[in-house]
Amino acid sequence: MPQTTFNKEKAVQNMFTSIARYYDLNNSLLSFGLHHAWKRKTLALLSLKPNDTVLDIGAGTADLSILAANQVGKNGRVVATDLNKPMLTIGKNKIRERGLNQVDCAQANAESLPFPDASFDAILTGFCMRNVADLDQALREIYRLLKPGGKLACLDFSTPVFPPFRKIYDFYSFALLPKIGAWVSKDQTGIYQYLPDSIRKFPNQQNFKTRIQEIGFKEVEYKNQAGGIVAIHTAKR
Repeated sequence: MPQTTFNKEKAVQNMFTSIARYYDLNNSLLSFGLHHAWKRKTLALLSLKPNDTVLDIGAGTADLSILAANQVGKNGRVVATDLNKPMLTIGKNKIRERGLNQVDCAQANAESLPFPDASFDAILTGFCMRNVADLDQALREIYRLLKPGGKLACLDFSTPVFPPFRKIYDFYSFALLPKIGAWVSKDQTGIYQYLPDSIRKFPNQQNFKTRIQEIGFKEVEYKNQAGGIVAIHTAKR
């Protein structure tokens, strides 16, 4: 693993470890609760069927895995993966509390996942791809793991489509969000400075669509949410 890649991975994991127990609270506060609707929309676009086998990459505290489990039913299977153990532990507890025996959890890197080729009917990921060290490698892993005809749904922050709104959003992201996030979580790692910066550096909607197409995916589309604050990209293997 190149040193720069390792350094980013290590730094990101340290930051998420620091805020793990406050992650769900801050998600709701900083998105004004909208993240719940964005996640439901992501699942709706994935169009899961009963008995499907689903992989959730970067599952974190498992919100998307829980939604997927409710759709595939008791005879389906959901695998929630995340590299960060404290985040995944919180997710495991939420899954256990809901009695979702069809969900398995595994600590794993999005760029090198321990599953055979063509293992999953569908793959979803929420607010993860922006944090991986090698985006194209993570997309190649998704392509490898999907069955032919299988579908990807990727939810992540993106670029607001209206320039005046973009200025307001930038002010919120770079001036207010770091202060609120750090105050609530008592964080000292700088994650709430890192997060808006990572959003700015992530490919915009069209560029990310192109990156997905270049891996070999078909029928690549995206839908903006909240004026492009987030986008949901979908594609087929």
